[in-house]
Amino acid sequence: MRSIHAAILALALWLPGALLAQSVELVMVEERGCIWCARWNADVAPEYPKTPEGMAAPLRRIDLRDRPEDLSFETRLRFTPTFVLMVNGVEADRIEGYPGEDFFWPMLGAMLDANTDWRGGS
Repeated sequence: MRSIHAAILALALWLPGALLAQSVELVMVEERGCIWCARWNADVAPEYPKTPEGMAAPLRRIDLRDRPEDLSFETRLRFTPTFVLMVNGVEADRIEGYPGEDFFWPMLGAMLDANTDWRGGS
């Protein structure tokens, strides 16, 4: 009987945290021949996974013509690159185009601030 109580207590303590967990990713919509995609790849891609933003929202690349079934976009994808912040598979925010490295990072940080707790509440 004690083991059942212990299991119920463990589940009760684990469940709220599990329910609050978010799946966050940054979807990069690209297409072959996109010069601004190539520019982002040169400027940002090598460092992206090593940054706090990249760890909070790992990058997932999709082609402009692909429609992954596990993602829900607010509106049609028209431009490349488009960076879509997905929370639990649903679009939370987006950046259409690549504004350059100096603008990309603050814009991404603002999207993460508005839609996630990526800084851990600080």
